[in-house]
Amino acid sequence: MTIKQAWLGFWVLALIWGSSYLFIRIGVAQVPPFQLVFIRTGIAAIGLNVVAYARGKRLPTDSRSLGDLLFLGIVNTVFPFALITWGETHIESSLASVLQGTTVLFTLVLAHFAFVDERITLRKVAGLVIGFLGVVVLAGRSTGETITGTRSNLHLLGQLAIIGSSLCYAIGGIYGRKALQNRLEPIVVSAGAMTVAAITTGIIAYLSPIFGGPAPVGFNQLAPNVLGAVLALGILNTFGAYLIYYSLLAALGAARTSMITYVIPVVGLLLGVLFLGEQVDGRLLIGTLLIVGGIALVNLKFAAVIGNLRARLAGRANVIRSPTDLP
Repeated sequence: MTIKQAWLGFWVLALIWGSSYLFIRIGVAQVPPFQLVFIRTGIAAIGLNVVAYARGKRLPTDSRSLGDLLFLGIVNTVFPFALITWGETHIESSLASVLQGTTVLFTLVLAHFAFVDERITLRKVAGLVIGFLGVVVLAGRSTGETITGTRSNLHLLGQLAIIGSSLCYAIGGIYGRKALQNRLEPIVVSAGAMTVAAITTGIIAYLSPIFGGPAPVGFNQLAPNVLGAVLALGILNTFGAYLIYYSLLAALGAARTSMITYVIPVVGLLLGVLFLGEQVDGRLLIGTLLIVGGIALVNLKFAAVIGNLRARLAGRANVIRSPTDLP
């Protein structure tokens, strides 16, 4: 993969992941949350296991690795997927995509205690404060009216569910980095964790009616747009996105690939407005800017950026001053 192809893949992945919130919002109109997560993870689990098998990889059988995959499957997949899906039954997809950006902020706090090379600095504290101030602005935007038009506290609970999913992603990411320590390849981890998630959510979805929960819905009962959104979530936004992500890691490296974090909230916001007619007001824009700005302040190494810029300018100045290059 060339650099140009990699950057094209970067923007394609940003569009794919940003559209997840749109598809979830469409899907939950008819499909119960756990069934939606089951379909999504089931499709991805099949696809990832096929790819892993084709590459000569196998799921581990030792108890330590199985325990790790079980933890990641539950904490890093089932919990966040379910929280996001349930949350979007009560809040807009655009708002969900913005709140999901807090994953980076939670990761920063947890990494401070987990890794000696990830200590919080004054700059990172400032980023945290700015980012979570954006969350407060968005929470204050809640009028108590859900997307169904009824007034209750479920709109605020929906926001808290998305923030809870961000915390789960942060815990899962830190655990994966600390526990696995390159023992398992990423495709194996994803295939194993997604398999755990599919089995778990499948059991919950089909046992739910026994405990008073919603019964699963047949595909033949779904409107075409809902069925398309559900299948897209599994095939494109989960299975396909993972494959693109790993390709980008290999081509661009972790640092540049992580920049996608800044793009996803904006993509999710725009898609919600364009395709679902979701409203944008001053608080949503301010909250989005604060969260994205906080993420940027946490992640960007301004000293390195300025140093590189100065080096390039100095190099250009030397070229201009070189007498051999003058007419």
